Order: sequence, then structure tokens, then C-alpha cells
Amino acid sequence: MRVIFMGTDKFAVPAFEAVIKSGVDLICVITQPDQPKGRGLKLSPSPVKESALKNNIPIHQPEKVRDKTFVEKIRDEFKPNLIIVVAYGQILPKSILDIPEYGCVNLHPSLLPKYRGASPIQRAIMNGENETGVTLMFMDEGEDTGDIIYQEHAEIGISDTAEILSEKLADIADQMLLRILRKEDKPSESLALPRQMQDHNQAAHAPKLSKEDGLIDWNKSAFEIHNLIRGTLPWPGAYTTFNVESGEKILKIWDSKLEKLPEDVKFVPGTISKTTTESGIGVVTGDGLLIINTVQPADKPKMKAKDFMNGYRIKIGDKLGK
Repeated sequence: MRVIFMGTDKFAVPAFEAVIKSGVDLICVITQPDQPKGRGLKLSPSPVKESALKNNIPIHQPEKVRDKTFVEKIRDEFKPNLIIVVAYGQILPKSILDIPEYGCVNLHPSLLPKYRGASPIQRAIMNGENETGVTLMFMDEGEDTGDIIYQEHAEIGISDTAEILSEKLADIADQMLLRILRKEDKPSESLALPRQMQDHNQAAHAPKLSKEDGLIDWNKSAFEIHNLIRGTLPWPGAYTTFNVESGEKILKIWDSKLEKLPEDVKFVPGTISKTTTESGIGVVTGDGLLIINTVQPADKPKMKAKDFMNGYRIKIGDKLGK
């Protein structure tokens, strides 16, 4: 079987390497153009491109995959039987979806139809879900609306960040691909896969995160804020503000845990009410106490929350946020 793999993000790497090991005829990988990163804005390859270079797989990086010339290249030169898409970053037009005889399949890190869109892992954590999964689906012209082939469930731990959960789901995704590509499991020449239509009435959207999504509202419960911190790591990160003599500053929160708020504490939400033996601080929320151990003031390295208090002369009773 002639296969094209389309992917960019780190999440796609295990699935890409599973395709390499499966024994199919991997024609090439299509990934996003190199992006400027770091202080020097040096062009850097995507994680999938880095893996392709190590494995000597031909690489193509069109600015727009829907470009007519590139679509013709896929159809007339590559002639794939199957296109596998994982965290690619561009929407495929019908002109590409119609090329492979076995269709285009996509691995999406949610239990569709829940969390269609660009940020399913982050949104599931932010919404306090305790379960998610991976869906292998046929692609159509909609956003994650195609028929389901297989689904695998996964637990979301109370301490899982978006980064940790992404790695957990990526390890599930590669095995799902091997399930359809390994010849000992199913003759790849036939690829007779099950398909089940999604219940579109149950659909939920997971839009791309913005910087503003990370702003903490201390009037929310400790549980909600804890989920925001976990769900937005490593980007955009959950953040609040604090006041120093030079004006209001941004403070990024790197980790947290929940604690019951003592009945005798009467501070308003956002107030620092205690320090801990682990060099953390307790912040009052709209419901419960949030223990924060690691923070990062703007343009500074990460530090223990207690060291932040000492360095910036913050004291118990001071308030974070507006």
C-alpha cells in the first residue's frame, strides 16, 4: 500500500514512526514549513520533520497544501492509496480527500464528537473531564466530522497537564494505526475498515487557545483554576498579576494542588493566606484553597512560590489579580 503521512506536531511523531515500522510503502511525509523560534527567531523544523530526517523519509513542506500544483503532485506523482493525517495544521480540501482509494484517515485526541477542533486535549482538562481518548476516523470536508473507525479511552489523572496527557494519548494513537496497517492483523490490500457515523447532536467544540485563555479568575473554584493551570501548560500557561512599586506584573503559575479552605479564613478570592513547608503558598479562591509551588514572574526563571514572595516582598494578605 502506498501511504502519505501528513503531520507536524510532537503528538504526531509516535504515529509517524509506527507507520515507518508497519512495512507499508511510505511515499513521503508532508509537514508544515519551518517556523522561527527562540530569541534569534531561527527557522526550526517541526518534530515530524526531525523524525523524517533521521529515518531518511522524503519531506515536502508546502505553504498551502491546497495549492493546485501541489494537489496535482499528490494525485499524479505520489498516487497514494491512503493518506494518514495526525496534527498536521492545515485543512485538507476535497481535491485531496478524493485522491486515495482508501480515503484519508485522521487520529484525533478526543472521543468524538466531543472536543472537535484545535485544542481537544487542553479543553478536556480545563473542563474537568476525567476521561478522554483517541479517535481514528475517516476525513470529510467538515472539522473532525467524519465517520469513526476506532476509539480508545484514556483516564485523565488529577495531576495530568496537557503535555503529559498528550504523550499518553500519542502512545495510544500509534497502536491504533498499527492495528490497521500491520499485515498480520488485516491484509492491507483490502483495508476493509468499520465506519460509524458520529452523533452530530452530541458535538462539542474545542477552539484554538489564545493568550487570554490563561488568565486566572480567582473568583472561580480552586478545582476550576487547578484545571486551567494543568490544561494550559506549556502554552499559553495560566497567569495572574501582582503589584509592585514599578506597576502591575504578570505571574505565570506552573503547578498547583487543592486544599480545603479553613473556616476561619475570611480573605477575598486571590489573597495569599499562607505559606507551606514545601516553599509553596496558599491562595484563596471562590471555593477552596489553591496551593501553588512554582511560579514565574515575567522575564524571570521559574522559582519556588515562597522565594517569589521573599524576592518581591509579597506578604500574607496581599492579593493576586485585579
